[in-house]
Amino acid sequence: MAQDITSFTGEDYFDGNSPCSSTEALSPGDKEYDDILELNQFDGLPYSSRFYKLLRERKELPVWRAKCEFMDTLAKGRFVIVSGSAKSGRSSQIPQWCAEFCLSVQFQHGLVVCTQTNSQQAVDLALRVSDEMDVNIGHEVGYSIPLETCCTDDTVLRYCTDDTLLREMMSDPLLERYGVVVVDQAHQRTVATDVLQGLLKDIALQRPELRVVLLTADEPGPKQLAHFTGSAAPLILLEGPGGGEVVHSSTGDSYFYSALRLVLEIHHSEEQGDVVVFLVTTQEIDLAHDILCSEGHSLLPDLGKLLPVAVHPGQPGSLPVMGEEETGPTRRVFLTSGPNEDFFWAASSIRFVIDAGLVKRYVYNPRIRTNSVIIQPISTSQAKSRKQLAGPTGKCFCLYPEDRQLPIEIRPHVVESDISSTVLFLKRMEIAGLRHCDFIDRPDPEGLMQALEELDYLAALDNDGNLSEIGIIMSEFPLEPQMAKTLLASCEFDCVSEVVVVAAMLTAPTCFTVSSVELKSEVTQCHMKLQHPEGDHFTLINIYKAFKQCQQDPYCDVERWCQDLHLNHASLLTADAVRTELINTLKRIELPVSVPAFGSRNNTLNIKRALLAGFFMQVARDVDGSGNYFILTHKHVAQIHPLSVYGAKSPKLGLPEWVLFHEHSFSEDNCLRTATHITPEEFIQMAPQYFFYNLPPSESKDILQNILNHRASQYKEAKPPTSRDESQEDQTSDRCVIQ
Repeated sequence: MAQDITSFTGEDYFDGNSPCSSTEALSPGDKEYDDILELNQFDGLPYSSRFYKLLRERKELPVWRAKCEFMDTLAKGRFVIVSGSAKSGRSSQIPQWCAEFCLSVQFQHGLVVCTQTNSQQAVDLALRVSDEMDVNIGHEVGYSIPLETCCTDDTVLRYCTDDTLLREMMSDPLLERYGVVVVDQAHQRTVATDVLQGLLKDIALQRPELRVVLLTADEPGPKQLAHFTGSAAPLILLEGPGGGEVVHSSTGDSYFYSALRLVLEIHHSEEQGDVVVFLVTTQEIDLAHDILCSEGHSLLPDLGKLLPVAVHPGQPGSLPVMGEEETGPTRRVFLTSGPNEDFFWAASSIRFVIDAGLVKRYVYNPRIRTNSVIIQPISTSQAKSRKQLAGPTGKCFCLYPEDRQLPIEIRPHVVESDISSTVLFLKRMEIAGLRHCDFIDRPDPEGLMQALEELDYLAALDNDGNLSEIGIIMSEFPLEPQMAKTLLASCEFDCVSEVVVVAAMLTAPTCFTVSSVELKSEVTQCHMKLQHPEGDHFTLINIYKAFKQCQQDPYCDVERWCQDLHLNHASLLTADAVRTELINTLKRIELPVSVPAFGSRNNTLNIKRALLAGFFMQVARDVDGSGNYFILTHKHVAQIHPLSVYGAKSPKLGLPEWVLFHEHSFSEDNCLRTATHITPEEFIQMAPQYFFYNLPPSESKDILQNILNHRASQYKEAKPPTSRDESQEDQTSDRCVIQ
C-alpha cells in the first residue's frame, strides 16, 4: 500500500475548495490533467486500460453527480446519509471515495469498512470495487464474511457483513482500526444493522475523528435522520435511473400462476432481457423453478433457452453468468422471495420485473418462544426499488391494484425478533466500556424480558444482571445462546467432538434437500440409511461422519454421493467450515476437545446431558401415545416433523414419550424439528430447579414433580439429617429460586 503516492493532501478536503478534481482519475487525452494520477494512488502501479474503461462507465452512474457534495459533507461533519436506489452506484462508489478521503490524511484515523446484510453481496461488491480501483482482491480491497476472510494488513477498504463487524467489536469496541464506517442497506432495519447504528452513536462521541456514512435505498424517516446528531443529519438524495413502464393488475390469491404465465408470455415476445420474479415463500420459488424447467423443455428452439434460477434469501451462491456452453439466446428468470432488491445490483441485463407485492415475515412471540409467519404487503420503498430494477427501458408487472395501500416503512426487525443473542452481545459490550446502545426503535419490552430470563436460566448472568464467567465464554462463540451453553457443557461431559458436529450441522442451512411430493417416499428411504435410533441430533452426527468418510475416499464422488442420498452438498461444506471455526475457538480460549467416542453408551448419555444443559426449555411429552407432543413451557401441542427419525415411523422405533427438540415451526406446519429421545430423570438432572418450578401447571409437570419428590425421599432415607438446621436446609433446597 503506497500511502505516499498521491496527488493531493489532507488539506485539499478542508480548505473550502472542491476536492473533486483532485480525487478523480481521468482518462488519457484529458489535456488539462495529462500529468495527474498516472500511478494508482493505492498501490503505486500504473493504471491499466481496463481502469479507464470502467471509469467511463462509473461516471455514468447517478451517484457520480453527487461526488463533490459527498466529499465536502464527509470532510466537514462526522455523519452523512446517502439515499439512492439499487442501481445508483451507492454501494460501489461511496466506499471508494471514503478510501480516497482516508488516504488524503495518510490513514492516520484508520481504514474504511463497509457493511452488508448479505454475505454474497459483500463478496460481489469487493470483487467489483477491486476491479474498478485496479487493485488485487484481498490486498487493497478485501472482504470478511462468516467462515471466510480475504484481507491482508494492506487492505484499506473492506466489505463485510454487519454481524462480522459486530463480532469484531468484541476485541476492538471503539473500532479504532477504522476512520470511516459505511453502513449499507440501513433501510432494511435488520437487528444487526440497528444494533450497529446504536453503538456507532456512542463510539462517535468517544472518537470525534470517526466518520459514519449510512447508505439507504429510500429516503430515511425522521427518527433515522435524527438518530446520530439529535437533529437532521446531512442527507444526499441520489437521482435514480428511473423506472420503465409499470403495469398493475389485480390477481387476488392467484398471483403465483399469474406470475408464471407472464414469464412465458415475455419469453414468447421478441424482446430480450432477463426477468426477476418476486414471490413470497421458499416453497413457491422451488415449485416455480420446477414448472418453468418443465415448460422450458417444450419451447420452440428459435425462442431461445429459458433458464430459471432459484435465488433463496440467505443462502450462498451469486447470480450465475452465461457460460460458454450456453448456445444461442438465453433468458434467465431469477426467482426470489427476498426483500433485498440490492442483490440484483450487478445484473444489468434485467429488463422485466414481476412483483407479487407481498413479503413473508417472521414475528417472534416471546410467550411461546417461537416465530409466527405473517404474509403482508411490501412497503412503498420496496415497491419503488423493484420497479427501478427493470431500468428505464424495461417493464414492471405489479400483481396488485395500483390503489392498494402499502406500508410507508419496513417494520424494524428488532421489535419482532428473538433478541437473546443480541442481549448477550450487548452485555459483552458493557464489559468493553460501551454501556449504552441507543436504538432507533427500542426492542419489544416483553421480548427483552424473555431474553434476559433465558440468559439467566442459562447461567449467563450473575445476581446483578451482568455477564457471568459462563456468559463471557458463551459470547465467544458465533452461536445462539442455547447452543453455546450446550457446547460449553460438552466440555464438562467429555463429548466435545460429537456436540461440535451437532452445533455445526444445526447452524448451517439444513442438509436435507427440499423434494417434490413424487420423490418424498424415495427421499425418506434414502435418509433412513443414515438414521440413528437415539434421535435426530445423533442422525446429524451420522450424516457428517459419512460425508467426511466420502471426502477422504479418493474413489468417492462427494457431490454424486450427496445427490444420491438427497443431501445438500453446499450445506455440508458449510457445516464442515463451521465445525472448524468452533474447534479453533475452543482451542483459542483453551477449552478441552475430547477424543471421539461416538457410539458408546456413556458417550450417548453425555451428549444428551449436554443438549439438555442448553435446550431444557425445549422439551415436550407425548400425552396420548399417538404423537401429540405437549410442550412444557407454553402448553402447545405439536407433532414431530415427517423427516425426523420418529416422524418416519420406522418399525424399528416407537414414538418416545419425552423428547428434546431444536425448533418448533409453529406457523408453518406446527412440527417439532430435530428431536431426540430423553428421559424425565435426565431432564430433572439438567434443568435448573427454578426453571422447573416456573413451568405452568400440567400433567407433565406433575409427573416430573413426583419423580423429584421420590428422589428427595430416597436421599433423606439414605442420609437422615443430623441436626434441626440441616433438616430445614434439606426441606428448602428444592424450592424455586427466583433470581
